[in-house]
Amino acid sequence: MRAVAAGLSDVGLQREHNEDSFVVLQEYDLFVVADGMGGHRAGDVASKLATDTISEFFRTTANEDITWPFHFDTNLSEEENRLLTGIRVANRQIYERSARSREYHGMGTTVVGAMFSPMKQRMYIGHVGDSRCYRIRAGQIDLLTRDHSLVNDYLLAMPDLTDEQKSELPRNVITRALGMQDQVVVDLQRDDPRAGDVYVLCSDGLSGMVSDEDIRHIVSAADDLPEACHKLIDRANEHGGEDNITAIVVKIENGDDVPDGAAKKERKNANGTVDKKPRP
Repeated sequence: MRAVAAGLSDVGLQREHNEDSFVVLQEYDLFVVADGMGGHRAGDVASKLATDTISEFFRTTANEDITWPFHFDTNLSEEENRLLTGIRVANRQIYERSARSREYHGMGTTVVGAMFSPMKQRMYIGHVGDSRCYRIRAGQIDLLTRDHSLVNDYLLAMPDLTDEQKSELPRNVITRALGMQDQVVVDLQRDDPRAGDVYVLCSDGLSGMVSDEDIRHIVSAADDLPEACHKLIDRANEHGGEDNITAIVVKIENGDDVPDGAAKKERKNANGTVDKKPRP
């Protein structure tokens, strides 16, 4: 099996600039979405620094010690160590840039990254914050990540909260992000994909505006991966476009399948953000 992907980012309808960033690094089967936060334009600096640093780490360590400068965790696979270390290096870069510059002080970013291993036929997923990874399989959609949010932390500690108590909790408050401290805890997991599975990586500008079931329907009905990205963003904008919106759609194909031509073309342009207006 192999993974093919397309990605797209949009400023939305209510923000002046885009603080999301994404990368589709097809040569390493690496897919990353980051959602920045901070002062004036600091969020876009943080998110771009995250995607650039992770990408550069994968490139420079292709034939070197993959865990530099962190210890190799023998309890994890080589792929998990590589993804984990790339995210941790990005965290340190953002933290140090924030500490050096008053302009960027306090900036941070969420991140979700997925790496497919053709050799092991496995998908590895790492995330920090509330950017998400979904899997669509056989007509069902499953959220594979857990938001690092104040609401989720309360529910984990006090699962019997009433609806009234839940409604009093502040929304959109995240409890973990890159750049907040010099060390970060990254949630890692592995998934065994099947041919036909589709993974959706997104910022909360999508997941906060479009229901899981709507995401499933849009992706399943799309003719190709770029169309799926466009329609996901269009739907989020139709619902108000309150935040920047970013989506990467990754499809697992059999090795003898012919890649969709539009998807191949999209991948060539998928290493940054693209602002677009909703299509009529």
